[in-house]
Amino acid sequence: MNRLLITMLLSALTTMSAQAQQHKLWYSQPARHWLEALPVGNSHLGAMVYGKTDTEEIQLNEETFWSGSPHDNNSPEAKAHLQEVRDSIFAGKEESAHALIDKYFIKGPHGQKYLPLGDLRLAFDYQGQSAPTDYRRELSLADALATTSYEVDGVRYKRTVFASQADNVIIIQVTASKRKALNFTVSYALDGQQPDGKTVGKHEKAYIINNVEHEGIAGKLQAEVRVKVTADGAVSDGNNSMNVDKATTATIYVTAATNYVNYHTINGNPALKNVETMASIKKKSYQQLLKDHLQKYQEQYNRVSLTLGNQNTQIPTDQRLAAFNTSAGETANGKSIDLDMVSLMMQYGRYLLISSSQPGGQPANLQGVWNNKKDAPWDSKYTININAEMNYWPALVGNLAETQQPFFSMIRDLSETGAKTAQEMYGCRGWVAHHNTDLWRIAGPVDGTPWGMFPTGGAWLTTHLWQHYLYTGDKQFLEEYYPVMKGAADFLTDYLQPYPADGYIKQAAGWLVTAPTVSPEHGPVGKNTTVTAGSTMDNQIVFDVLSQTLAAAKVLGKDQSQISNLKTQISKLPPMQIGRYGQLQEWMQDGDDPKDEHRHISHLYGLYPSNQISPYSHPDLFTAAANTLNQRGDMATGWSLGWKINFWARMLDGNHAFRIIKNMLNMIPYTTEWGPRGGTYPNLFDAHPPFQIDGNFGCAAGVCEMLLQSHDNAVHLLPALPDDWREGEVKGLQARGAFTVDMAWAEGKLQQATITSKIGGTLRLRSYVPLQGNGLRKASGFCPNPLFASPEIRQPLHSEELTEFPLIPLKEVFEYDIDTTPGQVITVSKQ
Repeated sequence: MNRLLITMLLSALTTMSAQAQQHKLWYSQPARHWLEALPVGNSHLGAMVYGKTDTEEIQLNEETFWSGSPHDNNSPEAKAHLQEVRDSIFAGKEESAHALIDKYFIKGPHGQKYLPLGDLRLAFDYQGQSAPTDYRRELSLADALATTSYEVDGVRYKRTVFASQADNVIIIQVTASKRKALNFTVSYALDGQQPDGKTVGKHEKAYIINNVEHEGIAGKLQAEVRVKVTADGAVSDGNNSMNVDKATTATIYVTAATNYVNYHTINGNPALKNVETMASIKKKSYQQLLKDHLQKYQEQYNRVSLTLGNQNTQIPTDQRLAAFNTSAGETANGKSIDLDMVSLMMQYGRYLLISSSQPGGQPANLQGVWNNKKDAPWDSKYTININAEMNYWPALVGNLAETQQPFFSMIRDLSETGAKTAQEMYGCRGWVAHHNTDLWRIAGPVDGTPWGMFPTGGAWLTTHLWQHYLYTGDKQFLEEYYPVMKGAADFLTDYLQPYPADGYIKQAAGWLVTAPTVSPEHGPVGKNTTVTAGSTMDNQIVFDVLSQTLAAAKVLGKDQSQISNLKTQISKLPPMQIGRYGQLQEWMQDGDDPKDEHRHISHLYGLYPSNQISPYSHPDLFTAAANTLNQRGDMATGWSLGWKINFWARMLDGNHAFRIIKNMLNMIPYTTEWGPRGGTYPNLFDAHPPFQIDGNFGCAAGVCEMLLQSHDNAVHLLPALPDDWREGEVKGLQARGAFTVDMAWAEGKLQQATITSKIGGTLRLRSYVPLQGNGLRKASGFCPNPLFASPEIRQPLHSEELTEFPLIPLKEVFEYDIDTTPGQVITVSKQ
């Protein structure tokens, strides 16, 4: 394509992009249920806006309001029975080991629960009998504003709600198109009751809420919710409410805090925190507060844009979602597909991450920062055998690196609590965390053996630290967190056991394995337990953690005496194995069932988020991974669908990845709180069901991964573009090596890419079309930029029963290198 046509294409796409990025969720009726309400948040505070007309309901959360108080859940009996458990596993008596673990390792408590903070209610008196008309409520992702508007007796009423990061407050402005037409009461409710509110200022009330005991851990947190009302009409204070009369504009300010300081200190002063927050906004007008909110929010959100084409924005979002798969089947060329729905879901994931995870706060939990239940599903804890990790998959590639800071802080906390767990339960150095944790950073196993006996959850978390370094090249960050990485590696080097020569898996003799462990929530054929030694996922995680710690030590010039020991241990880890069905084995024994469509596909961790399975250097493992994915099927729970999008993107199969996206964009009614398969609720929350936010984040990451990959020795442009995504443009995605990538494509092929180098270094580009550009040279050998390095893994073992194993054919690729300097902008185009 010549330069004139490229210029015309880019101009057209820019116009489309400006339209497409006005992404909104909108509805023609109020929310009937929490799963239809719309979320706003600033990480510290979360709110769900129902958009009701008579009595508005805004459900509140504060990120540190959990049950319980500081504690740990380490079993003092585990260490004495550890060898007995290991001996049972090596003898093939995993069920016996399971019983011992249940009895001696998992004693409880099983983690505390994230609690709701009550509801702000606005009861309106329209002084008439007419029903509201011309109703619309919406959430604008471009500015993080939730608005509700409607007309009653010729008066237009509008409410705008936002959670300001800049000022740490939730703000609700209510307006009427007719002077003095606003009459309403502001109240606060908890569990359907109105607690006494203390007047603490002019038209300002404070409400005190205590947390609860859970599983024997005393409740010692106290929250204060503070509500202030201003209006251009009359405002009066009642015992438990405030009344607004004959106003045209009214503004409500809500903030909250608890006495939580950190996982072991709870002597904070919530009232003082709220006083300081309210004092900081006292002299700011609503317009200034809104301006500051937009500036702070949009600085993050506007970094990335995605335009995919056809839109169906003229109908409400719930109807749009319900129609998506109908329209998706109408044509083969994609012209009738509402592809902007995919872009909306990607950006909604980024919106939710911005809104639920900011520096200085808590990480996004199983429901982000939003929960309306006293007993949330799985307590809305941090499930670290996949879900908490998935929450942060969009952060780096989606250009939201700072949203990881609360996550990194939690990992540091766990390295402290987990050091006690490692020593008390296993007699190991370093630190360990299992499959779940909470506000109090418990590190022992919870719930039961099938889930809880996962000693590599904390180790997995540390891989996010290394990935942050690969994306940024930030050696100061690596220096800061190296002790956390090394602590995880120290635990593993102590915990690993040589598989005995007389063990029941003969080929495993001499391998270093984790024991006991599980492959999360799933067991092999012929075993009535998940307990095992050296599950494939564990082996892959251990490989990553030891390799990454070794690499970090080299970068920083640390612990040179330990490098040879790490190399030796890495060389003794079990290789990946290809089983009799051509699948990647989930366990050391060939125990996979090709008809089992279990939601967890943990052994493909090596495909994603890790980079141990490459189509270019490990085509047999790559093919085995595809066989596993096909055997597990395309339907699953919501979070599993999110993972599968990323799996198929890494398989370089955009059409299959898009098929999984279509499965995810399946309407789950708000009445379905529990069910066997996943989809999307009317407010676009991920449906496990029930709601788990990880699926939203997994989907967002998956869309990015379809467009850009940088894990396999190069920056791969449009690696998994579906046939239906014929034209499009993406801007602002991040690649390892600290590169920012903008791309435009037409007729299913890359037309132009602009790459900005933040720190300099060799950039290797991989493309399905030949490229041209100043300074490009054909690449050969390994890329000299260490931030692109692929791991050197052991050759896989193949089952003797496997007779036919055709490898997946790959598209031809073109690779180029260019040496960059910090700040340099490189433009390449299709030849």
